[in-house]
Amino acid sequence: MTESNLPGDTDDVVARVLASADSKAAGYSLFRSGSAQALQAESAESHDGEGHDGAQLDREDRNALRRVPSLSTELEDVTEVEYRQLRLENVVLIGLYTHGTVADAENSMRELAALAETAGATVLDGLMQRRSKPDASTYLGKGKAEEVAGIVKAMGADTVIADTELAPSQRRALEDVVKVKVIDRTAVILDIFSQHAKSREGKAQVELAQLEYLLPRLRGWGDSMSRQAGGQVGGAGAGMGSRGPGETKIELDRRRIHTRMSRLRKQILEMKPAREAKRANRKRNAVPSVAIVGYTNAGKSSLLNRITRAGVLVENSLFATLDATVRKSTTADGRLYTLTDTVGFVRNLPHQLVEAFRSTLEEVADADVIVHVVDGSHPDPSSQLSTVREVIGEVGAREIPEVVVFNKSDLISDDDRLVLRGLWPQGIFVSARSGEGIEELLAEISDLLPRPGIRLDLLIPYEHGDLIALLHDQGQVLATEYAETGTRVTALVTAEIQPQFADFVVLPAVTD
Repeated sequence: MTESNLPGDTDDVVARVLASADSKAAGYSLFRSGSAQALQAESAESHDGEGHDGAQLDREDRNALRRVPSLSTELEDVTEVEYRQLRLENVVLIGLYTHGTVADAENSMRELAALAETAGATVLDGLMQRRSKPDASTYLGKGKAEEVAGIVKAMGADTVIADTELAPSQRRALEDVVKVKVIDRTAVILDIFSQHAKSREGKAQVELAQLEYLLPRLRGWGDSMSRQAGGQVGGAGAGMGSRGPGETKIELDRRRIHTRMSRLRKQILEMKPAREAKRANRKRNAVPSVAIVGYTNAGKSSLLNRITRAGVLVENSLFATLDATVRKSTTADGRLYTLTDTVGFVRNLPHQLVEAFRSTLEEVADADVIVHVVDGSHPDPSSQLSTVREVIGEVGAREIPEVVVFNKSDLISDDDRLVLRGLWPQGIFVSARSGEGIEELLAEISDLLPRPGIRLDLLIPYEHGDLIALLHDQGQVLATEYAETGTRVTALVTAEIQPQFADFVVLPAVTD
């Protein structure tokens, strides 16, 4: 990293570029960021309000670019800088908040900073502006876009990331002003997904989402945008002199993308029967399922590992899990069930990804119980809770019994516990690291799982030991006696496995 990019030298450069910030008449204020982790930053300092009425403060707030505190993730250790410099790009974050509080907007920006870090970037700074609605041309407005261009040049950034999904025209116009690459929140999430997808189905889903995002954003220049007629044509202005090579490059790209998208949809559709067969097999064998859902990086995989020792990848990064992982577990009274780790959610999750990962989310819709994991140490757990419950509703799983779990309880203070208890009084505090609350969670899952409701008195010959094993795995054995002709068993079973015992019933079945 060059000297001009070091945090200590940047202040003087930025101060010269933004000298007008000292004047109130400039209608512009800038707040310098500190050095801390992106997701653990303190709230922005508020105006003291002395000498101003409410209207003046509101007008200043709308016209200001506010620097979000503690978004810088520049590396200070020289060895680490040299190691990571080759793959990291320097980025500046920008955002607007049209409603809500400053704290909400800053939490969204910190989340974007964490997304950028996960994608492999160094966040130099974050800037946001209060505005009634985004500018239709440059998102920020021409003047503020030029100010961002000065900051980008002073800090040596090579990418600007917007905390929204930019229209193609807004991205192009903003690039023309800031003179570096401009991407949006959706592009960052898609990039992370492409890095983390491991299975054949996961890779196909991510590529499909990327192509759907790319299609309206293809860009051509000059004559390459114009369709050229080929062969015999009719109509005014066509004919001799208008016959050319046919498709232009951008049209050819569009056709190739459409063809590739069709193939990917076909591949994903072909993978569906195998997935449905596995799910149907679990249903046929009456194995209840529990789906673990939650915000990205809330600790879902850690919780799965704690309960089942599954050995699933656990990483302190966003979207470390993209492929559904299914593991088996048993209740304290011996009932078998499956636990499914699903892809994490995030606010403003791109629509393309919700559609592309519909197959993964089917595991949630078909579950008997949903374990909703919330990061209790997050600055804004209520937004995590509402975002995930919104997606649960979208996949048609709102009626499924839900257990809300506040994870990372070892990092939660007593005051924060009171706040979380107010958000969801029935929530369970757990720590996948220390084991706190795990027994309480397992007991709650056991209570909510469907229980066998058909009582059978059976006499099973000794040569049918497989049926005894089935009763222990998928039913509930109440009593066992051994007779000369076989094993006398009283058990509770489900309707799915009841027909397998029809030949061995001693007394008529009784439904509890």
